[in-house]
Amino acid sequence: MAPEFLTPEGYKKLQAELDHLRDVRRKEVAQRLHEAAESSLGEFVEDPEFEAAKNEQSFVEGRIRELEILLANAQVITKSRKKAEAVDIGVTVTIREGRRKPEEYYIVGAPEANPRDGKISHESPLGKALMGKKVGDNVEVKAPNGAFTVKVVEIK
Repeated sequence: MAPEFLTPEGYKKLQAELDHLRDVRRKEVAQRLHEAAESSLGEFVEDPEFEAAKNEQSFVEGRIRELEILLANAQVITKSRKKAEAVDIGVTVTIREGRRKPEEYYIVGAPEANPRDGKISHESPLGKALMGKKVGDNVEVKAPNGAFTVKVVEIK
């Protein structure tokens, strides 16, 4: 499996979610399942509360497994102390599209991408197009809504 790239903050956040699911949610769901089983009087087949508890248990266990795999294969990225020459995972890049105001993005791995927070995945159309580019480069981005061009203004 290919490594998932995470910032130190992203790794900690996902580890905290995993710990919470294991230590808190798993117990809550087990209690809910136990209570539903007791109240159903053995009529599990048509008990919606029991079915809902089983579904929640499946979701929690699935998410735990997903996070365990993700964190086991994670490669933590850190910002370099020296100035980056080209766009890569772990750098902050400032771009400008036409005459619009510049936009700043932190290039991260897919699991923690959140464009509203200024974090874009290196696998997104914009992220892919920017990888390896240098300050001053014009970059054509092929997005689902059509192609557009941006200029790399700054890399830090």
